[in-house]
Amino acid sequence: MDGARLLVLGGAGQVGLALGRQRLPAGWTLDLPGRAELDIADPAAVAARVGGCALVVNCAAYTAVDKAESEPDAAFAANRDGPANLAAACAAAGVPLVHLSTDYVFDGEKRTPYREDDPVCPLGVYGASKEAGERAVRDRLAAHVILRTAWVYSPDRANFVKTMLRLGAERPELRVVDDQVGCPTSADDIAAAVVSIAEQILAGNSGAFGTYHLCGTGTVSWHGFATEIFRQAGERGHKVPRVLPIPTSDYPTPARRPAYSVLDCARLESAFGVRLPAWQDSLARCLDTLITPAEATTP
Repeated sequence: MDGARLLVLGGAGQVGLALGRQRLPAGWTLDLPGRAELDIADPAAVAARVGGCALVVNCAAYTAVDKAESEPDAAFAANRDGPANLAAACAAAGVPLVHLSTDYVFDGEKRTPYREDDPVCPLGVYGASKEAGERAVRDRLAAHVILRTAWVYSPDRANFVKTMLRLGAERPELRVVDDQVGCPTSADDIAAAVVSIAEQILAGNSGAFGTYHLCGTGTVSWHGFATEIFRQAGERGHKVPRVLPIPTSDYPTPARRPAYSVLDCARLESAFGVRLPAWQDSLARCLDTLITPAEATTP
């Protein structure tokens, strides 16, 4: 579709910034309003901005998982009410919506990869607010693609990879949880997938609307993720600390995390031909950006 304008909410977040780096099809433009420019809690403002778009991508969310436990109203306003406004505006304007969600809609009690039709059972406010956002979208708009993803990292904003590199440069030893397992996912890979999905929707693949899982290929614990971060970082000259495994009980947090949040992404590959790279390969590309020769130090 030539001359397509895509409205992207949450353009200052990890996936929004990654979308801004993507090479788009000829004639496509991204409209990336900041929070101050467009408040998704304002239905009239949302409706005005959605008009004339070819497709909307919602990356905006309240993502402070622990803080959400003490700020449920703020979490639900951003993660449920905002998507509800977007979906209603998209329905009125006849515009499809791609909406990002999370593995935290599941409780982590399963021990095989979660499929899209598995029962949801969020453990905390963040997961509950995101699950409510999914329902709000489904209830208001048939032309939607909900993408559940997990363990997102990138060269931008705060995330696990950047935190590990910072702490590893400051401390000789790190203790990292080893009994939570999931799928590290690059924001750049998510952004590339979103562009591919949007292209197919605008080309007429309307039969594929629904809910999908989108994660990096492969599974690992947080401790295993940290170990691989420092293995690759060490090859690039970054300081490498000892990384010790600990149980979740040794690292209490206000919000409970799912112990197992591996997502089965086969449905997305079947519908859109999208399969993300092995998480180790995507991590390497991220570290190539984060660790420059000037910043690297010899262990």
